[in-house]
Amino acid sequence: MNWIISANSKMYDHSSSFEHYGFIDWRQGNTKYEVGDTVYIYCTRPLMMLQYKCKVERIDLDFEQIRDDEEYWYDKEEYQKSKGGKYMTLRLVEQISNNYMKLDNLKANGLKAAPQGPVKIKEGDLLSYIEKYFTDNYQSDYFPDMISEDMLDYEGAQKRILVNKYERSSKARENAIRYHGLNCQICGLNFKEMYGEIGEDFIHIHHLIPIHEIGSNYKINYKKDLIPVCPNCHSMLHRQINGKELNVAELKKMINKIMLPNLR
Repeated sequence: MNWIISANSKMYDHSSSFEHYGFIDWRQGNTKYEVGDTVYIYCTRPLMMLQYKCKVERIDLDFEQIRDDEEYWYDKEEYQKSKGGKYMTLRLVEQISNNYMKLDNLKANGLKAAPQGPVKIKEGDLLSYIEKYFTDNYQSDYFPDMISEDMLDYEGAQKRILVNKYERSSKARENAIRYHGLNCQICGLNFKEMYGEIGEDFIHIHHLIPIHEIGSNYKINYKKDLIPVCPNCHSMLHRQINGKELNVAELKKMINKIMLPNLR
């Protein structure tokens, strides 16, 4: 079964929670989800678009069986309210940002209205549309929680990007790629060289300072704070060993230790 549920980014930091753990334990309510169901998450204003695709991994969990995610709740009262009822584990499959998943386009292809509660997606035009276009092949020219052009801050000849605590910018991405290139800065993978035309311009951008630690007026230096990394290395940077995430130098050292003997 396929579902759409909604997420309010003013109450909870879904982006960082998924980035750090790869899953979120979500309130089930009275909806009859099943393990293996696909759940698309619709982000409410200001994004108003489908942004996450997840698989239901576990269902009917009590609060004592889930991870405590209080740090990701902006609204602590809502966090306290969330402690009752049953939960399901939503494992992130894919996160995208493209205009095809905006509300107006979804409504033009069969969605009746902006999702409030859970929406079951039956076989038909809407599901076919979502499955076709829910991909980074149609990536927008902006990141989630995009900042506008008038928020760019120029200091002398060096451009810096002004962002708030959980915002990202296409300009930051463009400048980081222009400066660093499209090769993964950890393993060296270049997607176009590996996969041909389909891999052109594809790369993740890693924030050396985690998004959730950025202050409200922190100015990102795209040369020092952002690096291109492949999805595999990006995931490994956010895995924890003894409660601590690896930094770039540590992951490079780990890869070299594994790869060098195989090259001899």
